Amino acid sequence: MEGTAVVLDYTVGESVSAFLAKKRQLLIGGEWVDAASGKTFPVYEPATGEIIAHVAEGEKEDIDRAVKAARKAFESGPWPNMTPSQRGKLIWKLADLLEQNLEEFAELETLDNGKPITVSRAADVPLAVDLFCYMAGWATKIHGETIPISVPYMPGAEFHAYTLREPVGVVGQIIPWNFPLLMAAWKLGPALATGCTVVLKPAEQTPLTALRLGELFQEAGFPPGVINIITGFGESTGAPLAAHLDVDKIAFTGSTEVGKLIANAATGNLKKVSLELGGKSPTIVFSDADLAVAIPGAAGAIFFNHGQCCCAGSRLYAHKSVFDRVVDGVSAEAQKIKLGPGMDPTTEMGPMISEEQMTVVTGYIESGLSEGAKAVVGGKRSGSKGYFVEPTVLVDTNPQMKVVREEIFGPVVCVQPFDDDDLDRIAQEANDTIYGLAASVFTTNLSVAHKIAKKIQAGTVWINSHNVFDAALPFGGYKQSGWGREMGKESLNLYTQVKSVVATL
Repeated sequence: MEGTAVVLDYTVGESVSAFLAKKRQLLIGGEWVDAASGKTFPVYEPATGEIIAHVAEGEKEDIDRAVKAARKAFESGPWPNMTPSQRGKLIWKLADLLEQNLEEFAELETLDNGKPITVSRAADVPLAVDLFCYMAGWATKIHGETIPISVPYMPGAEFHAYTLREPVGVVGQIIPWNFPLLMAAWKLGPALATGCTVVLKPAEQTPLTALRLGELFQEAGFPPGVINIITGFGESTGAPLAAHLDVDKIAFTGSTEVGKLIANAATGNLKKVSLELGGKSPTIVFSDADLAVAIPGAAGAIFFNHGQCCCAGSRLYAHKSVFDRVVDGVSAEAQKIKLGPGMDPTTEMGPMISEEQMTVVTGYIESGLSEGAKAVVGGKRSGSKGYFVEPTVLVDTNPQMKVVREEIFGPVVCVQPFDDDDLDRIAQEANDTIYGLAASVFTTNLSVAHKIAKKIQAGTVWINSHNVFDAALPFGGYKQSGWGREMGKESLNLYTQVKSVVATL
């Protein structure tokens, strides 16, 4: 099967077919090479369970080679000698190339991940392009500052003191499978803008767009070793990258459980760590909410990307006066969603990423039902081919149930009523979780909206909306939802370190 592709029931572009059919290797030091072991592993299409490609299976030896190449590129060669303007132009060229190949990347992302092609075209690829454009502009705006200092124990002495903001060095980046291309952009953009070099490890379920992106890096003219891409599995590829003593920083997006392992692995050389982890985000619908906005908003909060979002609004709280209408409305929205293969342009929700994830999601649903929850709609697998799960609305849940407390990462929402407008009590219930990634609030009272936003312990609070992202807007979590922020100016701090310089005059 190696070197071949299975594509069923639909047509893809010639460039996608050609990419799937050719040998897909590791990118190390500017060269495409086989894994040291010579091993490969299959990539499956979630809509059918069929193998669509084989990719090189990197392991520790390959990580060592990639880190060595990244270190060499960071310390010598053209990259460290480039001006910020030159780095910015390269990133901008990458963005242009990605935009020129938008349809190819959209098709690859949909085949690999299962998400609707309409979403890949409208959101995933354009947002990645925009992120690179945004970060290209930051390359020339990363600087220190001059600081007037007073030294009490040296009266009369004069100093010129300033800071330098310098790249942190070699960065290991581990990205998830739910937004493969976009998450790669979120991490690569600030790393490149600040002058770091990177070893990128895509999720084993979805490596294809990262590998194709590696070809664009070469076409754009990035020096060898600046970007290295190692495909493989978490234990054999991700773990040695996180623990590598010559990696200066590790950036990870994924589950909180794995994030803790990453943080522990980083202690060997005390490398810098940034983590964008899990969530169990509350969506709160107040009694005065415009339900024409709140109902589709709450439905989109949980069902977008098949519920495979770290910030999915999986805990829905509705005031008792509107509870029934919210449940009925969100359930009606769920029933309207068309499940199908992502490449079908009429599909509105694709499959879970894998059979394993489908089993996890249906297991959570069964757990909730066994503990007394009721499925208003959904509640089971859809069909027998592919990894589809019905959009599911659960009621009669309570805060002690696993479906309420744990991240499901699927299209399952637990709806619970609240019976007063005490903002402290509502916030307390919303904050009753180990997570703190995001939340949304639906109300026509802006005073209430801003007050509750201050009380909610989350990195992002949306008002009368959900899932609003922009390259300029920092994104990250409180509590066990992670460390640091992606996107925006804040993300640059994750890839730089500050040096103080003091000169006696």
